[in-house]
Amino acid sequence: MASPSQPAWQRTLADNWQRRGPLAWSLWPLSLLMGGLVRLRQGLYLSGLLRRHVLPVPVIVVGNVVAGGAGKTPVVMTLVKHLQARGLHPGVVSRGYGRRTQDCREVQDDSPVHDVGDEPALIRRNTGVPVFVATRRIEAARALLQAHPQTNVLVSDDGLQHYALARDIEICVFDDRGVGNGFLLPAGPLREPWPRYVDLVLHTGNRPAFTGYTARRALAAQAERIDGSRVDLVALAQDGRPLLAVAGTARPQAFFDMLQALGLPLTLTVARPDHDDYASWQRPLDRDYTLLCTEKDALKLWAHHPDALAVPLNFAPEPAFFAALDRLLDEAQLSSPHGHPTP
Repeated sequence: MASPSQPAWQRTLADNWQRRGPLAWSLWPLSLLMGGLVRLRQGLYLSGLLRRHVLPVPVIVVGNVVAGGAGKTPVVMTLVKHLQARGLHPGVVSRGYGRRTQDCREVQDDSPVHDVGDEPALIRRNTGVPVFVATRRIEAARALLQAHPQTNVLVSDDGLQHYALARDIEICVFDDRGVGNGFLLPAGPLREPWPRYVDLVLHTGNRPAFTGYTARRALAAQAERIDGSRVDLVALAQDGRPLLAVAGTARPQAFFDMLQALGLPLTLTVARPDHDDYASWQRPLDRDYTLLCTEKDALKLWAHHPDALAVPLNFAPEPAFFAALDRLLDEAQLSSPHGHPTP
């Protein structure tokens, strides 16, 4: 039994973004207007009429050109851990999508998720590095460097189209949707024309649509309780209690499919909007469910449902991706000044 993941109109639009059908073609004139605005904005930054802010440390932007999540946050966390393993001191900046605040602030271990955003809170919890959020990422970057002067590399969670922040390395993330029908918004899913130059392309899905590096995504064998203790998923599959899986992500079904691939007999799945705060969600009371969720959802669910079990995602890019990244990073660290514009 499953609940719909999105309102009907959103599902219809998302489905039509994958093909060039009547709806996509009817919206195509609007996509031409979108393309003109995108090119104008890019031109203003490249010409210097709009300022690009250069920082004293290398900047890595992890983003995408397709509307909706493509798995950027797991990439950011994996990237941060790789940088730490190299002996570097990374920091992360983010807009903090969905937060109820508008200021520039540091994400602390005890920061309310609604004040900093679920993804920045997850990155902080998962990596322990300094994380700052601000509407303008350049403000977050400057505040982070001032508060943590030992930081020697910055990672921007999203922001590929935030041209005001100059960057040394751009990583563009794609999932199995690829570029959809290839049209710009609203006729298609593209935020800007593709192909365009980036340093690295990383595919997080199972069916890469074009050349790029790949990554393996799989759920961990254990789920995490609110107190940090863990329980084997195999044990949950065998204890006889009905399993309820809930996900408020861009692609909830992907989470449900991975749970079922591990042999978990899901009794009920509930798909919520991406970044849902769960304040209004009522847990079904018809049965004594074991509640499973993503790590991102757990940060919000635990306030109302402390028995929820978070199932971590193991994310592993192929070794060649890290080798290419290290070469680029070595070049960026030697360049002066850092933050050169990327075409």
